[in-house]
Amino acid sequence: MDYFEFYELPRQFSLDEKALKRKYLQMSKRFHPDFHSLSSEKEQEEALEKSTLNNKAYKVLKAFDSRLRYILELHGLLQEGQNAALPQAFLMEMMEINETIMELQFDFDAQAYQTILADIQAFEKKLKENIKQAIEAYDLAQNKENQLLEPVLDYHYKRKYLARIKENLKKIEEMG
Repeated sequence: MDYFEFYELPRQFSLDEKALKRKYLQMSKRFHPDFHSLSSEKEQEEALEKSTLNNKAYKVLKAFDSRLRYILELHGLLQEGQNAALPQAFLMEMMEINETIMELQFDFDAQAYQTILADIQAFEKKLKENIKQAIEAYDLAQNKENQLLEPVLDYHYKRKYLARIKENLKKIEEMG
């Protein structure tokens, strides 16, 4: 079941988080296994399934990045094991960052580390600013076509790439 449908919320990136939490709490009360202890075995099983679905749906929809990924999956734009074709311009921008990270591996410098981390965070902020318009267009559209999601998919893959870089940086800091 579509998590948005489960909560009777519109499929969009910008959710009313208070409404989401209200729906989650309502469903928690409604399907909590303790409230069905005197019900039939089948009803207990259904309540447990709905309770599990409620927890999973809330976990996915409450955070922007997981909600973004979920919407892309709903549209069939993300499949397990699929590799992204990142734009050449992006990879060129990342080359300098990757070179600095390689230098840090051999000769850790706390100031260089902080600088590269700040550069990555600034780049992430710029990426998010660049997709605001695409997100708004998708959220307002009645017909949620895949073409509206192309910039969002591009953003997702770039964020994943940057997350791996940040993960590598963290490992270098811990070793340094």
